[in-house]
Amino acid sequence: MSSTANKNIATPIISNADIKINESPVPGLASRLVFPSPRSPIPPVAVPPSISKADLVVATLVLKDGSSYQGFSFGAESKSVAGECVFQTGMVGYPESLTDPSYRGQILVLTFPLVGNYGVPSRDDMEPLLKDIPKYFESCEIHITGLVIGQYSQEFSHYLAHSSLADWLKEHDIPAVYGIDTRALTKKIRTQGVFLGKILFPKSVVGNAALGILTGNDLSIDEVIHPEPWMADYQDVQWMDPNERNLVAEVSVKEPKLYAPDPSIAITDVKGITLRILAIDVGMKYNQIRCFVNRGVEFKVVPWDYDFINEKDYHGIFISNGPGDPTMVKQTIERLKVALKDAKTPIFGICMGHQLLSLAAGAKTKKMKYGNRGQNIPCTDMISGRCYITSQNHGYAVDASTLPPDFQELFVNANDGSNEGIIHKSLPVFSVQFHPESTPGPRDTEFLFDVFIESVKQFGLTGNLTPIQMPGGTRSENSKKTPRVNVRKVLVLGSGGLSIGQAGEFDYSGSQAIKALKEEGIYTILINPNIATIQTSHSLADKVYFLPVNPDFVLKVIKYEKPDGIYVTFGGQTGLNVGIKLKDQFEELGVKVLGTPIETIITTEDRELFAQKMLEIKERCAKSASATNVQEALDAARNIGYPVICRAAYALGGLSSGFAENETQLIELCTKAFATSPQVLVELSMKGWKEIEYEVVRDCRDNCITVCNMENFDPLGIHTGDSIVVAPSQTLSDDDYNMLRTTAINVIRHLGVVGECNIQFALNPFSKEYCIIEVNARLSRSSALASKATGYPLAFVAAKLGLGIPLNEINNMVTKVTCACFEPSLDYVVVKIPRWDLKKFSRVNKALSSSMKSVGEVMSIGRTFEETIQKAIRAIDYGFSGFGQNDLVDSIKEELINPSDQRLFAIANAMHQGYTVDQIWELTKIDKWFLYKLRNIIELEKQLKHYNYSTIKPDIILMAKQLGFSDRHIAKVIGSNELSVRRIRQEHGIIPFVKQIDTVAAEFPAQTNYLYVTYNGVEHDITFEEKGVMVLGSGVYRIGSSVEFDWCAVRAIRTLRDRGIKTVMVNYNPETVSTDYDEADRLYFENITLERVLDIYEIENSCGVIISMGGQTPNNIALPLFRQNVKIFGTSPEMIDTAENRYKFSRMLDQIGVDQPRWKELNSHEEAHEFCKQVQFPVLVRPSYVLSGAAMNVVHSSDDLSNYLSQATAVSREHPVVISKYIEEAKEIEMDAVALEGKLIMHVISEHVENAGVHSGDATLVLPPQDLDPATVQKIELATQQIGNALNVTGPFNIQFIAKNNDIKVIECNVRASRSFPFVSKVLGVDLIEMATLAMLGFHIDPYPSINLPKNYVAVKVPQFSFSRLSGADPILGVEMASTGEVACFGHDKYEAYLKALISTGITMPRKNILLSIGSFKEKNEMLPSVRKLHRMGYNLFATSGTADYIQEHGLPVEYLVSLEESEHQLKSEYSLQQHLANNLIDLYINLPSKNRYRRPASYMSRGYRTRRMAVDYDIPLITNVKCAKLFIEALSRKTDFEISNIDYKTYRQREESLLVQQQPQQQSSQVVASHVPNILSPTLTAREHGLKSMTSDLFSLDLPHSILPTSITSNINHTRFFRQNILTAKDFSRNDLHVLFGVAHEMRTLVERYGSVNLLQGRVMFTLFFEPSTRTSASFEAAMNRLGGRVVAIKTDSSSAAKGESLADTIRTVGSYGDVIVLRHPEPGSTRIAAKYSPVPIINAGDGVGEHPTQAFLDVYTIREELGTVNGLTITIVGDLKNGRTVHSLVRVLSQYQVTLNYVSPASLRIPDEIKKEVRKTRGIRQKEYTDLESVIAETDVLYVTRIQRERFTDLIEYERVKGSYIINNATLSRSKPNMIVMHPFPRINEIDPEVDFDDRAVYFRQMKYGMFVRMALLAMVLGRSA
Repeated sequence: MSSTANKNIATPIISNADIKINESPVPGLASRLVFPSPRSPIPPVAVPPSISKADLVVATLVLKDGSSYQGFSFGAESKSVAGECVFQTGMVGYPESLTDPSYRGQILVLTFPLVGNYGVPSRDDMEPLLKDIPKYFESCEIHITGLVIGQYSQEFSHYLAHSSLADWLKEHDIPAVYGIDTRALTKKIRTQGVFLGKILFPKSVVGNAALGILTGNDLSIDEVIHPEPWMADYQDVQWMDPNERNLVAEVSVKEPKLYAPDPSIAITDVKGITLRILAIDVGMKYNQIRCFVNRGVEFKVVPWDYDFINEKDYHGIFISNGPGDPTMVKQTIERLKVALKDAKTPIFGICMGHQLLSLAAGAKTKKMKYGNRGQNIPCTDMISGRCYITSQNHGYAVDASTLPPDFQELFVNANDGSNEGIIHKSLPVFSVQFHPESTPGPRDTEFLFDVFIESVKQFGLTGNLTPIQMPGGTRSENSKKTPRVNVRKVLVLGSGGLSIGQAGEFDYSGSQAIKALKEEGIYTILINPNIATIQTSHSLADKVYFLPVNPDFVLKVIKYEKPDGIYVTFGGQTGLNVGIKLKDQFEELGVKVLGTPIETIITTEDRELFAQKMLEIKERCAKSASATNVQEALDAARNIGYPVICRAAYALGGLSSGFAENETQLIELCTKAFATSPQVLVELSMKGWKEIEYEVVRDCRDNCITVCNMENFDPLGIHTGDSIVVAPSQTLSDDDYNMLRTTAINVIRHLGVVGECNIQFALNPFSKEYCIIEVNARLSRSSALASKATGYPLAFVAAKLGLGIPLNEINNMVTKVTCACFEPSLDYVVVKIPRWDLKKFSRVNKALSSSMKSVGEVMSIGRTFEETIQKAIRAIDYGFSGFGQNDLVDSIKEELINPSDQRLFAIANAMHQGYTVDQIWELTKIDKWFLYKLRNIIELEKQLKHYNYSTIKPDIILMAKQLGFSDRHIAKVIGSNELSVRRIRQEHGIIPFVKQIDTVAAEFPAQTNYLYVTYNGVEHDITFEEKGVMVLGSGVYRIGSSVEFDWCAVRAIRTLRDRGIKTVMVNYNPETVSTDYDEADRLYFENITLERVLDIYEIENSCGVIISMGGQTPNNIALPLFRQNVKIFGTSPEMIDTAENRYKFSRMLDQIGVDQPRWKELNSHEEAHEFCKQVQFPVLVRPSYVLSGAAMNVVHSSDDLSNYLSQATAVSREHPVVISKYIEEAKEIEMDAVALEGKLIMHVISEHVENAGVHSGDATLVLPPQDLDPATVQKIELATQQIGNALNVTGPFNIQFIAKNNDIKVIECNVRASRSFPFVSKVLGVDLIEMATLAMLGFHIDPYPSINLPKNYVAVKVPQFSFSRLSGADPILGVEMASTGEVACFGHDKYEAYLKALISTGITMPRKNILLSIGSFKEKNEMLPSVRKLHRMGYNLFATSGTADYIQEHGLPVEYLVSLEESEHQLKSEYSLQQHLANNLIDLYINLPSKNRYRRPASYMSRGYRTRRMAVDYDIPLITNVKCAKLFIEALSRKTDFEISNIDYKTYRQREESLLVQQQPQQQSSQVVASHVPNILSPTLTAREHGLKSMTSDLFSLDLPHSILPTSITSNINHTRFFRQNILTAKDFSRNDLHVLFGVAHEMRTLVERYGSVNLLQGRVMFTLFFEPSTRTSASFEAAMNRLGGRVVAIKTDSSSAAKGESLADTIRTVGSYGDVIVLRHPEPGSTRIAAKYSPVPIINAGDGVGEHPTQAFLDVYTIREELGTVNGLTITIVGDLKNGRTVHSLVRVLSQYQVTLNYVSPASLRIPDEIKKEVRKTRGIRQKEYTDLESVIAETDVLYVTRIQRERFTDLIEYERVKGSYIINNATLSRSKPNMIVMHPFPRINEIDPEVDFDDRAVYFRQMKYGMFVRMALLAMVLGRSA
């Protein structure tokens, strides 16, 4: 046990007395985390099954070193047992392993945690030919002594399953335990060697008798003298070393037995006698018999001690595998010596047979430290150099150094170098250590049986013994045949912009490929216009071309660069298609295609060729036929029979594919498919079958491995990109798994793939029938998933293979000690779930089918399926808490039958409603095993509902955590809050453990940094000493957050590592580069949630977190993290909240004088309508804290307003919604900036082509800007400075401006990196993320580094859309983002750059016919000059009626096209717009919708919508924006030749100058705006600097005291009505006064956070007189004065002259003569007024008895304002003693200045005084209501203000006792309240608020105190004024 574990494990251990029938949970489970002595058992780490069926028995695994582990028994419970404890790393095949005689006497630990999934087949089914051999097992009994596993599947699912694993074990009296951390156990065995072990059962279960006599010789001294107390309850047993027994004698047959082959295949000798093999059974597996007999030979099995020397009737000798020490089998060894000497026949040995043959030859064997027991062990053929994946099970090995001279090594273990085979140099004698017969395991070396039988056959025919001929040639021959490829310069094709079906996985794969090439010293050139990717960054490829990845441009680059080689397999379908089109030109250009040959790619892409190729090797594809037109497709379907699936060739992600039940549906599919592809494949639908994938790797020498197999949770019928995928497969038996694996390898070899590919199978769930669906001969989405799931760097290895480097010569980058020719072992489970953004699109078809629709995917890792899938669900969206009851699905049954993106949630609700697993399976055909596992989650969720915060037990919390429940999910079910659950969990020591992903299931030590977190463990795999910086990644790709944020995160990580700072990356997206094994010092593949980030932060003891690089996902948890005292690098999360909260941000802009569109917060629908009347439509509705404009809408009419408002509040329930005036025809401008403590150190301005109204993510960006007025630029820079300063930004930020008539307005600010950061950084050659990272970490950096742009240099970024994937979606652009990716290209002007960028998105240039449909008259006029240009260029113009009329009126020829209804198509096809689109007669469609063009939802399907949709469906280029249309036509008219020039590429060399520079910042430079563009002059430096200084002279000069105060604040301080005034009652202050006060308070907060203190009141003295006890008020006033630079004199009133009877008036007069202000608290109401009468200095009322407490009221209202953004429109409920509560009285008076609803909740005797209510009634718009019951108003409350019932206010203690405790706020109260309600309390509290509420983020009372200091600072400053 490691020290880590000892530190974290607790007592008591579980005793069986604790476990009773029908009782759950199991006591003591949670206490596993600390234990008192190293020898005490570690309690189980698994969730027990439902205990209602039988008693739960806890057994204990005890190892000889004294360590012990408890687990739940699930096998026989008749006696304790002992044996040798060994581990096996196979992931399937437990029935075969357990019946393998080689395991005799061993306690077997299976490293794969999920066992029992597919049950156990029938024991009665026998082999048809071999009558007494069971069909599915390796012997007739279970040979292991005991079984130890991580998790046991009680329910199983497989068509062959006859019983459960547990029942089978019980049949054979074999004990088994689960709930043990098998990884921890494996590491122990790996480190210390195999142990003797025992499985002990309680005496209460098996009786008292000890088994065997325990003597001092058998035990250590410690055990004899100090027996462990806990063992007294257990039946002990003597240690037993099976290797000391002759195990062979136990397992060998007792009598000879002959097995004969089918006569039709029998092989005979020269005499016609069937060849006979004499098989010496030393523990033979039955599959060895099958392998021989099925090959046509007789097989005579004889006992181990059989005397075969004088036997003559055999043709060859075979020695089987077997258990134990081979030296024990002396008789067999001696007889083999004779056989070798006599040399009568060929001899072959396997496993122990190999060892026995070696011993007989004179060699020696040795016991291995822990043996080789797995199904993925690579062995190198020493003759051919080939490497094979083998199945092994042995603890002894042959010592190759002792081999006699006539033998040589045949195979060597590629991992540990041990001997794996020998061969005689002159005789047909050989043997292997591994198991070529497999079962379980791969069948790759089964050919050795053929080699041996061929040798026997030759001997039988000739009578001569000749040496064994191994296939595969010699090592030297193979090296000559496939030498390394000699290339010095290689071109890599990227994939272009991210789209549905082709996303970030190609950034990952291309980046790895470039790394591999660089490692080989090869100069790399990349073509990829996707400027947001890591692979296009300066640290990877030597040269990057930002050009379209199409044949024309690739050819130009090849001719320009003259590379030696090219990779087409790392750029997705885009790269492949280019390779196919240019295949005939590569050779003549001298370019070698590296990796998979183009011919192979064509075969895999052409459906018909592929089907024919599969027929050649008799592999099964679905019945299919190809077609090149619709009629051929219909004919094919008639022959095949419906239903069919129609697939387009050369298409990605199932584009244009789908299922057809009839001819009508098939015609519709084919029509669309032929628009994008020349061929379709029509094939039989196998909907409902299992879908299985394998990732296969093959090198040039035919070494072939499968890196990962994956099983789709969803059956066939849903595209694999839209399926939930599980790795490794969970419901396949060894036979299924290896049948498909063998097929995969055969197919890939036959196709000639070199590198990596993916093969997909359909598997009939009720038989072994399978079909090959397709092969992707390239890196794919599944490759990225497989790579991240296993830790195997697939793309890196594939790139090396393309250079001709064999697999076994490439190192395993994870272990650093093994080779890459191996198949990873997983000891965890992986789940991938897609992310859809279908709700962003109006009218989109949400059904999931064979065409992919998801925009991203998440991956999670855990030790149970339940844990893992819950993690994955939470990763999809922060709003999902896990698998549980939800309100997301309307019709459960409909959703189950016809799946959409909500299917998983429908299953959860179905289970809650009582649907059985069988019922759900009938509707979904999802394998029952998955459904059983999901049911476990629901059952525990139901159980959790019986608990609350006070009653929940630690055991149930632990069980929930082990099943993957988050703290938030638990809190939701038990009516608590996340942080309360976290606290109780941690108090009970329930913490997660960190495990490594090491590719080898802990078999070898790994240097991996690839980690995940689980509750199903007992120890960490690593230590935590680095205290690295955590960087939070982007999470799942979605519309609005994509690869650009991965670029930011990776650049931040690399910047930190370059400076020697340890880094910790947290991300869960398998498509990213940030989750590559070599990017960060530590990589946690974990969710970016508050809980998990806190876990990692605490475990790692991290020095801080960077949250600004990952987009919106990390930003959303910035404030909660900050409130948990997490160190956040960069801008304060409170300032981030100010920018994210639309209300706060708008108010801040007003305060600093930066213009914005008129706005109003949403209080009610009525107010919204009133505001719209004032500003007039259109308006913009926008919620806070959302990404990519979710639920953001432009509203054009009153009718639609209410609908949009409800959408916005649904999206952002916890954050306010703002309505603003929407300004039409305004230019949008993007500002990307980096600041340090509020000062700009770098900024870049880009301009949008489209006018404002198109989301910035969908806009076309131009840099440097070409059309901006210098005055506009100057205003933008100034506003950016002001905003950066107001938010005190340190790090990256982004602002979007609109400009109209040189007036600028701010529309949005993101205090984080934005999606345009990669673009501007790469265009300018200045890495803004590097600068931001250094700024945040406190490094000194050089502001505004010099920029040297070429002349005539413009970059244009263009969005990439995926409307073709989103059936039904309207392809128009609006304020909600729709694009899935982006591309950027460079040009000598914006026209050239724009055209290249458009071509990069896949648009083809129009040849002759252009269709125009322009809605508004204004846009018709605007477009007229462009239309004239089109005519002059010779294009044929077509137009819809209104547009055609307009064009004709202006003298241009145009052809009318009418949008006809379906019925008229045949009559007037020459005029039909639809016919022209459908028949590809139109080359470009410019459709400019009329006024409501930005409206997404619409109740009708307009003609415009239908034609736009047709254009997309028929792959016709479509432009829907007038500015883009004009730019495109102008660009087209310039007829650019697109010749390669130096502006097309970036050459990356190490920058000589670092960003780390001197202390003094340089002058800012504005070159990046437009300084190199003709006629656009940037303002000169001096003018700009002067302008800034005039505005901010006080802002940045620190020479004088308090000069840091902005001028506006200084004037507020000296010119307000507070100046030198008493602060006695809240009634004295107007709303405007409060506005000023709060404005100054906000500035004070900023200044304190920035500088700590402000010397504003230097020399001033404040006296405090508190005649009543006070903590908060007195302390905050003192702190406020100290921070303002003043002094405080606190008079102790109990020891002052007042104690002698001095009057208050005299005290005040005295004190007033010494100080400048007096803060007074006195128990008498009105006392402060008396004091004010006599005081020469201002009095501040700090509470006068039951009268008033105005400063508390000020800070309370300020708190509400800061927390919720506004006070207006809120419902404020005040609870407690309202009669005596002076705080309440002042608060109500202040609140009367606002439009609020006031609820008073109190006991009848403590009602609020009538005079207070009367005062409030005078104010219009205030509603007041009184209650005695809080429950009646809690649901509508926005602010819950709680006061204590104050004992000191009661003269009658009986009355006090009666009312105290009337209202107690706890989590149950909060569970019925709004999610964004806040709880306030002026303190002190007694018991009004349960401490559990403190952990709810809604509890603001501690923050309320902090706000109080800022308010009192402002008050003191304004009362006293600024010091002279």
